[in-house]
Amino acid sequence: MSLIVLNKLLAIFCTVALGWVAGRLRWLGEPAGGIDPARLLGNAAFYIFVPALLFRTTARLDVAGLPWATVMAFFVPVLVMLLAVYGVARWRRRGAVAPDLEAGERAAAAPAVQAITVVFGNSVQVGIPMAAALFGEMGLGIHIALVSLHALVLLTTLTVLVELDLARARAQHEATASLLRTLRQTVRNTVVHPVVLPVLAGLVWHATGWPLPGVLDETLQLLGTAVAPLCLVLIGITLAYTAGKTVAGAMRAALGLALLKLLGLPALVLAVAHWGFGLNGMPLQVVVLMAALPSGSNALIFAQRYRSQEAETTTAIVLSTLGFALTAPVWLALLVWLG
Repeated sequence: MSLIVLNKLLAIFCTVALGWVAGRLRWLGEPAGGIDPARLLGNAAFYIFVPALLFRTTARLDVAGLPWATVMAFFVPVLVMLLAVYGVARWRRRGAVAPDLEAGERAAAAPAVQAITVVFGNSVQVGIPMAAALFGEMGLGIHIALVSLHALVLLTTLTVLVELDLARARAQHEATASLLRTLRQTVRNTVVHPVVLPVLAGLVWHATGWPLPGVLDETLQLLGTAVAPLCLVLIGITLAYTAGKTVAGAMRAALGLALLKLLGLPALVLAVAHWGFGLNGMPLQVVVLMAALPSGSNALIFAQRYRSQEAETTTAIVLSTLGFALTAPVWLALLVWLG
């Protein structure tokens, strides 16, 4: 592993550690009285900074210039893994009855949260410097093309799935629920959403062919750059505010998610991209290492948005980031051997 990537990993751990110190020393206050500092930061990221990033990315997306064969070779197996993790998690929870609506919503959101933890990689803080260091300008260009669609495809897909599950959970606890009302509520909650709405708005803007006005573009870029450091600090704060017993109890599930992210997902992408799509050389190396990245901090934002699996997600992010230092050289060696 190059020194550049190692420094990036250390910088991530330092930022998370700073958040943990802030949480332990209660710099942002106590999580009492209905005000949870970690949740407030998470809501700020989910409702302000992430939508700005998604809208700007979509509005500026160069669709014609994307390497679509490589894009498909990456996203097809990733979406297969997403649906597999989601489906298995739902199957395991079949027949379970929640005591109240709040518990039902948390349980309903859990499969989508587990899925995003497995498939959503840290493609910017770790991925970009890794691609630049290992593959140069050409490889970085392929990586950036994947990054431009990463959040748009995965977050939108998972939002649709989780909102469908939440609608079903609410229908079980509402005596007046009907199919038409459930469908209407699902569509509204899916479209009027901090992830989907800015994507749709960005696509509409892109279709007009208008460039973003300078002030708007600078504002969106400024807000978007806050996503990475805010989310990393949030991971540390969440760990500090979570009881030690809760983290220990989440360790087994988190380890399983981290192993799927570091080993299962890149193995699937390698098999499908190489033997299914015929990808070789640098494009194959880029997509496999993109899949091998540790879990991204957006998974925690998603978990906090739906108040589900927060301890498991936070722990999985930390474990996968630690484990990446060990698994990345293995994938690199395997890719070099494949030629």
